[in-house]
Amino acid sequence: MEPSLVLIGGVVAGVLVLTSIIITTFLRSVDAGEILLASRGRNLQIYRGPCKALIVPIITQTRVIPAQAINVDIEITDQTADVDAGGRSAPVKVTVRASAIVSVGEDEAMVNTAANKFFSKSAAEQLSTLTDVLSSAGRRAINLLKHDQLFNARSGGPSPSAATALVPAAPAALALTNRGEDDELAVIIKDACSRELMDIGLSFNSLNIKAVLSEVAEARRRESGARAKADADVVQAQEEQRARIAQLEAAQKINDQERALNMQIASNGAAIAKAEAEKQAAVRQQREAELGANQITQARADADQNVINQEADGRAQAARIRAIAQAEAEAIRIKAQALIEAGALYLDLRRLEMAPALAEQVASALSNSQFVNFGGGDDHSAVSTGSNDVLRVVQTLLAAQIVTGNGTGTGVGASGPAPDGPAKSARPVPGPGPR
Repeated sequence: MEPSLVLIGGVVAGVLVLTSIIITTFLRSVDAGEILLASRGRNLQIYRGPCKALIVPIITQTRVIPAQAINVDIEITDQTADVDAGGRSAPVKVTVRASAIVSVGEDEAMVNTAANKFFSKSAAEQLSTLTDVLSSAGRRAINLLKHDQLFNARSGGPSPSAATALVPAAPAALALTNRGEDDELAVIIKDACSRELMDIGLSFNSLNIKAVLSEVAEARRRESGARAKADADVVQAQEEQRARIAQLEAAQKINDQERALNMQIASNGAAIAKAEAEKQAAVRQQREAELGANQITQARADADQNVINQEADGRAQAARIRAIAQAEAEAIRIKAQALIEAGALYLDLRRLEMAPALAEQVASALSNSQFVNFGGGDDHSAVSTGSNDVLRVVQTLLAAQIVTGNGTGTGVGASGPAPDGPAKSARPVPGPGPR
């Protein structure tokens, strides 16, 4: 049992190994970007990677060519088909820089042709072949177009020189223009190269015109740049002028607002000062009124107090005077009553007390008087008249001293000697005349 299992396992392993060897030998991997050409006699099989290709060894011939696109940069310098106003040829030297992309054709015939005619060469020869094909097509296109036509599609519109050209453009250029293509140069180059590229098994994918250079274009570019710069300078100057004007207007507005604000501040300050002055005046008037009211009230109070004091003093003075008068009247009354009661005895006593003083006063009065006695026997003689006068004077002095005394009853002794008035007032009594 066990030897048979080992045998079966060995057979299976051998089959698997043989199968892998057969698959590896007959199946070949084609990577991406590669094209495998397998031919068995006249039968041609083309495999585009990535895929698996069935290859029978010995009887199948294989070849691998690249399927990637080929990029070729070209630079073409030639003359245009321009004419002057008189119809004479006036070509312009133009340099065109372009980039073309080509690849292997799609059908089997083009792939076989590319493998036999193009990829059979070296890489340098392949690049030289593509460059020659594209350059020759580009030169023919430049010779068919005018200078302005080369720049119309790139500048976005027809130029005045192209619009006023007297000689019409070439028929091929007119046909391309009628087709509505944007870049006539690229269209002409593409149409011219397509036939030549098909002869070597390649297809034209795209053409990118990188730059078209000429002295005329450069001069126009400089002129346009100068004009644009001048316009930009004018615009910049205008913008700077407008900005300066706007700045000055803003500064003027700011100055006006500041002046208005200062005037408003001054007006408010004046109003505040005026209000403060009015307030101070009102306060001063109020204080004056208060002081006046206080002074008036004080004056009135002082006047009332003075009146009250004066009335009180007057009442007190009147009461004192009345009291003194009443006391003096009472003293006089008492004296008079005492005189009435004492009678002649009191008078005699008073005469005796006052005799020395009276004698002195009578002597003084008589010394100042002049008596002239002319004699006479009747009672109206000068002597009798003088004696009567002296007696009246004495009585008068006595009564005056008694009345004006201080109530002590001393008369002359209390009040002192009588003044000389009464004695001086005694007039001389004329006598009866000289004897």
